[in-house]
Amino acid sequence: MAVSARPPGPARPASNRGRRRQLLGMLPALASVSLLGPPAWGAALAQAPQRFPTRPINLWLPWPAGGATDLSFRVLAEAAARQLGQKILVQNRGGAGGTLAMPILQQAAPDGYTLAQMPQTVLRAPWTRKVLWDPIRDTTPIIQLSGVTFGIVVPAPSPLRNLDDLFAYAKAHPGSLTIATNGAGTTPHVVIDELFGKRGLSYIHVPYKGTAEQMIAVSSGQVMVGVNSNGFGPFVDSGRLRLLVTFGEQRTRRWPTVPTLKELGHGIVASSPYGIAGPAGIPHAVVQVLHDAFRIAMNDPEHLAELALFDQELAYLGPEDYGRALRAAYEHERSVVDRLGLAGKVE
Repeated sequence: MAVSARPPGPARPASNRGRRRQLLGMLPALASVSLLGPPAWGAALAQAPQRFPTRPINLWLPWPAGGATDLSFRVLAEAAARQLGQKILVQNRGGAGGTLAMPILQQAAPDGYTLAQMPQTVLRAPWTRKVLWDPIRDTTPIIQLSGVTFGIVVPAPSPLRNLDDLFAYAKAHPGSLTIATNGAGTTPHVVIDELFGKRGLSYIHVPYKGTAEQMIAVSSGQVMVGVNSNGFGPFVDSGRLRLLVTFGEQRTRRWPTVPTLKELGHGIVASSPYGIAGPAGIPHAVVQVLHDAFRIAMNDPEHLAELALFDQELAYLGPEDYGRALRAAYEHERSVVDRLGLAGKVE
């Protein structure tokens, strides 16, 4: 008995046949994923490539607005934003010697949307006082950018012409010399404390939250002496302040007639490289995107020109090298604090 053939139906479109073959080919992979269970399925989705960034990034500066760091970072942020295709919002949180961005990093999600400047003070603070954060454990290094020149300035009309004049005045007028720094526990504070402590001399410490307000106070005569980073540059160049000494390994190109502490025989060289970090645990792919954007931005002509205003140069390190540098500097700061007996003395 012959079996009648099934009447022919409409032909399937070629695209449907191709889609069917594609789905059949995916079945083994889909089956293996389904056997993993819901947690593994979620992890597989989490590993899927996603575009970054998709919204604005917050970049926190632990200094008030208007200072040298704030001004240069705003130029840098604009240049990096052009690379990322998203805005970078510079946020200021000055005070506590430049450490107030650390609690923000500690509590932020490690998604790359919260970043902060890492000044040297965050590596010193945990050795001088109790803090709830750790500058190594709680951060992901992104990039090292530059460093600053430190120095001691006085108002232009001041009779104090050099460092020995400061010591002589402090000796002749115990407890009356007022010296401003950019905060307790900062590099300027540590250096000036060492210089005066070795000579058994006292002074009145006047801490400020940032460079701009401090330089205005010194140039107007409210404070006799200022110790800070190169945010004093425009004040010195305009003749409102006189630069007595710098803290670098050698004299600066900008002020070649000003001696260093080292050449004057004080045995002190102080620098403060800084960079950008995020919360601990940022994925490597996100770190790379951020690093690449800031690497291009730091070489932007406008950023270089802004750094030049404050006698700064680039001091680039990538994420891994910057991480090693931070760890080494953290241990070095512990030895400095121990040597100077600063533990428990900085609020």
